[in-house]
Amino acid sequence: MIAFLTGKLTFKAPTHVTLDVHGVGYEVHIPLTTYCALPNVNETTALHIHTHLREDAIQLFGFLSPQEKELFLLLMTVTGIGPKLALTILSSMPLADLLRAIRTEDVEKLVTIPGIGKKSASRIALELQDKVDRIASMAGEQPMSDREATDDHFEDALSALVNLGYRSHDVKEALKKVAKTSTCPLPLTNLIREGLKELARG
Repeated sequence: MIAFLTGKLTFKAPTHVTLDVHGVGYEVHIPLTTYCALPNVNETTALHIHTHLREDAIQLFGFLSPQEKELFLLLMTVTGIGPKLALTILSSMPLADLLRAIRTEDVEKLVTIPGIGKKSASRIALELQDKVDRIASMAGEQPMSDREATDDHFEDALSALVNLGYRSHDVKEALKKVAKTSTCPLPLTNLIREGLKELARG
């Protein structure tokens, strides 16, 4: 089984590449996230490989990061998801966004992925929610429970919303929800705006 390849990139497209390894050309299927980070043709690159065996073919799937490969393998453990659909899922959004959508059970975000309906999205979130934490930590993602504490604007937003007449406890809960669902720390004005939306929802 091939697990890793290093060689010269002789061809690249959004769906696959050809890698020349000591004169042997390997066709490797890739997600769009890997394609966007590849070097130019004729330069050397390294890919983490999953070798997929079928009755009629051997297919190679490549990823620039081990986190992408691990999530790809996890996705294929979900009923109804094969390698082609798993690549589509990985190609649909940045890795951090996808991990967050799974961890927060954001079904609405997952159903925006081509080929993923509400039932499949719910299944992905349910079956993988607890399994992606290790990938998130490998990728440098902060645990959700700590994110609000690391946001420089959290206290300022809290103060601003309390001054508008909202109870401190309610504001904290609203801002925690915003912090969990945002893909990166928000500017203060955006954090206040999203906090107001959460408070309006009750």
